[in-house]
Amino acid sequence: MSNYRGSGNRGRGGSGGNRGARPGGGGSGPPGAGASGDIIFGGPAPVDQRLATSSQLDTTLNSLPYDPARPHRPRPGTLGNAIAIRANFFAVKFPKGTVYDYHVEVSPTTDFKRIKARLFTLLEQSTHPGWQEFVPFIAHDGSARLVSSKKLPQPLDVPVLFLEEGQTTPSKRDKTYTVSITLSQELKTSELTAFINGESQSRNYDFAPIVGAYNLVLQYYGSRHGTRVGKNRYFFPSQDRRSLELSTGIEAWKGFFMSARPVYKELMVNVGVCMTAFYKPGNLADAILEFQSKSSGAMLQRFVQKLKVTTSHLGYKQTKPLRKIMSTTSRNTFFPCDEFKSPKMSVEQYFKRKYNKTLKRPDMPVVDISGPNARNPIYVPPEVCEILPGQPFRGKLNDQETTSMLRYACNSPADNGRAIVGQGLPLLGLGSDNQKLANFGLKVSDSMAVVPARELPAPKINYRAGQPPRLNNGSWNILDVKFHVGGTVKSWWLLVVNERVPIFQGPGDPRLTTLWQGFAGKCQRSGMLGISPNSPPALIPVQLLNPASDSGRQQSLALIRKTIQDNMKQRGKPSFMLVILSGRDNYIYPGIKRICDVELGVHTIHMLSNKVLTDSNKQDQYFSNVALKVNTKLGGINHKLDDGSLKWLTKGRTMVVGMDVTHPGPGSIEGTPSIAAVVASVDNNFVQFPASLRCQETKKEMITELSGMMIERLKKFQEVSKSLPDRVYVFRDGVSEGQFNTVLEEELPQMLDAFKRVSPKGGPQGKPYRPVLTIVICGKRHHVREWPISSQFADRKGNARPGTVCDTGITSVFDFDFYLQAHAGLQGHAKPTHYTVVYDESRLGSDEVQQGINTASYLYARATKAVSLIPPAYYADLACERGRCYLNDFLSSDDKSTTTSKGKGKSKEAREEEKLNVFNAALKAWGNGIHPDLAGSMFYI
Repeated sequence: MSNYRGSGNRGRGGSGGNRGARPGGGGSGPPGAGASGDIIFGGPAPVDQRLATSSQLDTTLNSLPYDPARPHRPRPGTLGNAIAIRANFFAVKFPKGTVYDYHVEVSPTTDFKRIKARLFTLLEQSTHPGWQEFVPFIAHDGSARLVSSKKLPQPLDVPVLFLEEGQTTPSKRDKTYTVSITLSQELKTSELTAFINGESQSRNYDFAPIVGAYNLVLQYYGSRHGTRVGKNRYFFPSQDRRSLELSTGIEAWKGFFMSARPVYKELMVNVGVCMTAFYKPGNLADAILEFQSKSSGAMLQRFVQKLKVTTSHLGYKQTKPLRKIMSTTSRNTFFPCDEFKSPKMSVEQYFKRKYNKTLKRPDMPVVDISGPNARNPIYVPPEVCEILPGQPFRGKLNDQETTSMLRYACNSPADNGRAIVGQGLPLLGLGSDNQKLANFGLKVSDSMAVVPARELPAPKINYRAGQPPRLNNGSWNILDVKFHVGGTVKSWWLLVVNERVPIFQGPGDPRLTTLWQGFAGKCQRSGMLGISPNSPPALIPVQLLNPASDSGRQQSLALIRKTIQDNMKQRGKPSFMLVILSGRDNYIYPGIKRICDVELGVHTIHMLSNKVLTDSNKQDQYFSNVALKVNTKLGGINHKLDDGSLKWLTKGRTMVVGMDVTHPGPGSIEGTPSIAAVVASVDNNFVQFPASLRCQETKKEMITELSGMMIERLKKFQEVSKSLPDRVYVFRDGVSEGQFNTVLEEELPQMLDAFKRVSPKGGPQGKPYRPVLTIVICGKRHHVREWPISSQFADRKGNARPGTVCDTGITSVFDFDFYLQAHAGLQGHAKPTHYTVVYDESRLGSDEVQQGINTASYLYARATKAVSLIPPAYYADLACERGRCYLNDFLSSDDKSTTTSKGKGKSKEAREEEKLNVFNAALKAWGNGIHPDLAGSMFYI
């Protein structure tokens, strides 16, 4: 930070070099890197020359017929202060010509990814005549697709003898496969050129095949020199592993995302920094012992999810999946052994007789390394297993590991920029020395794109009483202000959940009195009704059982349930219950949420004792944040925006909708449902967003019961506002770009069906009710980052300032999309949200929707700052997360063997039946969903 003032005044990066001479900036080191102490990455630079003709694109788009489905972009926005930013896109020059696209089939067929991937490696090493000379000119996905810059002979069948890695001499058991390569299409690069030039006849051109082909070429080097995790992410081991340790046996690796995408006048590759967890390589027995010693005997199944090990006791190396760590040891795990005519032989005895190996650790549990279709287990001692290097950890990180991962990943914008240019481009092989790129005629720039952007103005915030707050970097303080509408508290309880050591020394503990009086006083001063520091809540302590003797904390949760029920019989139902927890727990928090949300219909707010029992200043701030949530749950309105900022919504009766779906993650039982949430506003304040929740098929992204959920939201709007809305704006979260059309094919018809069903004769002349509809997709799962080219347009950490919007240069050529960073980057490098209008009957203009979303980002109820995602979409995400609490036993099953022994020795039908049983059991646990007493509220906030 010591260079901040100097670099801020000069607005440039680095101390010396040819600053500002080109988009890359100056200074020594890689282009655009700047000096290591700078907060601004690069320095001043002109906007990309290719954008000088962008007005031609506007003219072309203006001439196209309007279609509400996938509408073309209107003219770029003009509102706000014009600035320029760098974005992590690098131009890719491609030649005029043809890319040949082939389908690959292997016979005999194999579904094993490992075998297929190995066959493709052997295919590249093949000296088969008519094939060998073409190998430098091909790239493939290791599965079924191969592309070539030269036309291959047809038909083309290449015999490949399968040998394991490291195996030099074939055995009688080794198979010879035939790899058949068949031309599927010829991809003309001239069509891609016409598309990126914005020629009107290319409006509906499907660029996915050729961009996908170029992605295979661009990623070829990374896939061979790094470890691929997911679709487009490649990871490389850190030089200093110790500094990146997450926990016992698990470490963080830095990697880089890369993916090509067409933008105006250019094909570009987006390169971003990412991190993920990997297993540390080494002996399995050592890893198990270390894990057990440092995790208080925690369950090991979480540690071994999808782990592969090598064994060499057979005389050669074999790679096997680690199915499960058993509960029995090598000494007391027995099996009938025909080879040695023994009806009962231990694993320890077998290894001594068969391999003359005396085990060093016969009292450690054995591991099962049988294959996915094996009928019987294969038990081996862990000391003969080695954990392969370069294996991603597939389990769910715990809180401590997540905190460490965030700390490692939380780098400044300048550091990220230097990492991308200085490390990412070379590690991914995107330089001029990559012969594979040269053989396809591709050349990647080493300078980031520089594109125009704008800083949109912030709205004005107001409260019922008190001075209007002063905005600073997208946030404000609430001192001596009153909520616009204060919630009413008829009664409230304070539930103190004690683990082994009680949090308070009885009801007279002064810390407890200070807590409830301070909280009640904060709520009262903020304008809530019926709550006062002079009227104590019902104080209800509950002592939980020892977790060691209470599996899944079921007995403790039963005790909590009974305690609440007994008090409800005596006192009636409270308006809300403040719950004090002594620490985080995988069962107690979600269990209480399920009991109160689903079974009893009581609002709950949780506090951690170590957060709330702190010095008075911190405690007051903590109470302020919690008061925001309580007031919102009780139907109140915390703050509002000025009328001008809401005009885009209030010029007609508008219902704003948020939608999201959450899926079971690592450690969930197979068959566990996904959870869908739909939230919607109820009036023209756009503050209260009650929710509808549903379980649906596991891992299904489109919302199955959307029609019924929309009807619930429309009826609630009608109940509060006394009429149905004239316009419906939907903000859909969690959908990838490849699923945009699926939203129109599967979810749009359900929305239209809901309109008809909610009021069959509610429209003009007795026709079915039909409001004007707009659907906007909100994307956060992308790797686009922005760097202001001058500190004049940056915050003190080098991030773009709140309200920065970009709709030119890195966006789609034809589609209506933009990147908006409405929030301040409090930690690390701020990520903008990618908004795409996929359906629009309102014909919204760029400024209207961009500034509308920007100002709406200041209406998030439980914070005094602008948030990164428009609140309805944020609320849908929160509602989904709350739904996860109701299925916690299915989603948090790391210690259950179901997750690790799935499918072994079972037919596909049996596995599907097992999944269906899990799904039905989850539906039973879900019950009737939200209790009717909470259904009309923001219970999830």
